Amino acid sequence: MSRNIVINSVLIVIALAISITALSLYNLRNAGIKSAIHNAITISETVKSGLTSYMVNNNMHQVDTFIQSISNMKNVDKLWISRSDIVNKQFGHTRDRAKDKIDEDVLETGKMYYELEESLARTIVRVTIPYNAVAEKGIDCLKCHNVAQGTTLGTISLVLDISTLKEIGIESIYVVSLFLLVTIIFFLLYNKKYIMPYFRLYEIFKINISKATNGSFEKIAAPKGLSTDIISLTDEYNNLLQIFKDTTSDIDKKLQVYTGYKTSTMIRNPLKESREIVDNLSNLYQFKKQIELDSTIDEIYNRLKQILINRFHLKNFTFVEIDNKKNKTRKVVEKGNSLYCEKVIKTTPEFCRCARIKNDVVSIKYHNSCQYYDSDKYYYCINLDISKDVTLIIHITCDTIEELNHLKERVTFIKSYLSESAPVLEVKLLMNALKESAFKDGLTGLYNRKFLDEHSKKLIPQIRRENLDIGVLMLDMDHFKAVNDEYGHDIGDKVLKELAVILEDTVRESDIVVRYGGEEFIVLLVNIKSEENALSVANKIAQRVRENEISVYAGNKLKKTISIGLSMFPKDSSSFDTIIKNADMALYEAKNNGRDKVVRFREEHVTSVELF
Repeated sequence: MSRNIVINSVLIVIALAISITALSLYNLRNAGIKSAIHNAITISETVKSGLTSYMVNNNMHQVDTFIQSISNMKNVDKLWISRSDIVNKQFGHTRDRAKDKIDEDVLETGKMYYELEESLARTIVRVTIPYNAVAEKGIDCLKCHNVAQGTTLGTISLVLDISTLKEIGIESIYVVSLFLLVTIIFFLLYNKKYIMPYFRLYEIFKINISKATNGSFEKIAAPKGLSTDIISLTDEYNNLLQIFKDTTSDIDKKLQVYTGYKTSTMIRNPLKESREIVDNLSNLYQFKKQIELDSTIDEIYNRLKQILINRFHLKNFTFVEIDNKKNKTRKVVEKGNSLYCEKVIKTTPEFCRCARIKNDVVSIKYHNSCQYYDSDKYYYCINLDISKDVTLIIHITCDTIEELNHLKERVTFIKSYLSESAPVLEVKLLMNALKESAFKDGLTGLYNRKFLDEHSKKLIPQIRRENLDIGVLMLDMDHFKAVNDEYGHDIGDKVLKELAVILEDTVRESDIVVRYGGEEFIVLLVNIKSEENALSVANKIAQRVRENEISVYAGNKLKKTISIGLSMFPKDSSSFDTIIKNADMALYEAKNNGRDKVVRFREEHVTSVELF
């Protein structure tokens, strides 16, 4: 920059000098022309006075000598007189006729004319001045010439050499050039001694600030030749830089301890990293406040999904919830395509390497770190223990190794969000477990009667809106009291548990199985297509129970049967409570007709029960 300033300054001085010289030459030229014209007018006035005097004194024969003497004046190259035709006619001769077109034009117009002829060595001015008739004191042309006032009687032409002015201009150029050279030399010497140190300091400041912006804090060594004020300012800057360096480093270390974030590159920028960490902490705080207000686990999962998409720009990832106690999995979030080990995790969740080793599982070059991952894409799996029995696996897929490396740099921040979510998710799980315990039967694990009462309040309006059907099965174990009396309550409980397993395995996941009380069960076949399908399911359940062998003491086997009553909602009644009673009456008919039967509710069942 300093070099450019010096060059620009020198160019400005040169341009200024050239401009002054050109302006001076122009002014000299104009002054020379004006001076030549003025001299020509003065000479012409002298000639006019002389001619008048000679004419009055009748000495016109001496005019040529007079003109010759005027022509010998300094800077006058030529001088001649042209008489108009009026004068020649008056005196009867044809002396001093117009020599050229200029003389003719001036004789005709009566106006002065001049022209300039320039060459490298000389500058010549040709001036032709009209001699107009006047009637003034001292000179009265009208006495001798019978003409009107203002008539052009003749012209006086002069050729003047003004080359002397050009020589003065050339000398001016030499003087200006010499002045310019001296000025430039003086400027360069002054610049080197007094200005260049400031320029060097500026360059040092510029480089140092650029390094500081990128996280490299270096002190400045002031160049020699600076004033004490500037040196003092440089020292203050160095002190400020040191304080800033120490403070930034301290903040950076504390933030790294808090977040666990460490840069993966050798070149670090504490400013940028600290700003990124602080920004992440701020967003993390807002995230934590929001998930504490979410009412369900799925809302929290969806919020995490939005974080991964919007903040970390992930394209392919899946959240899988693994219940280690029940050995079941649940896919809770999915974005793009990522879970290429879904078959293994779904059937045998205990094989998931990430959940088993409780650590990250990442793609490794030249061999597969997870033997169940079936894709050529890069992957990164993170585990999060939500509770003692539930683990959340975040499976992320990357298309390129660069994308994977970028993910590795950001994974600490991602884990920060997951860590903040874990306590809230655990609380939600505990609340759900507590809620489920109120709605679950302690013996069979099925829903209880309280759940049926609460759930039906939401289910029935939905069924009505969507114009669907529900098949309600009321089941009862035949001669269950005899089992308790003969084998004891332990075997009786075992019989009920196995019946619960058969019911859950036989019906669909969308159906609802409820232990209604004692040995009574209710199955809601939601969105069943017809009552024939409902009867088919009921008969399948009865058949499975009939074929099931229950181990009792001493290797003995026990087989039981059930009776089933069926009622259809809303075909049999628009009231769900009535449907339950109808199924119960059909169950009574099944038992009354010999047990181990499936009975469809009929209106006559109401009469028979009332009569009984």
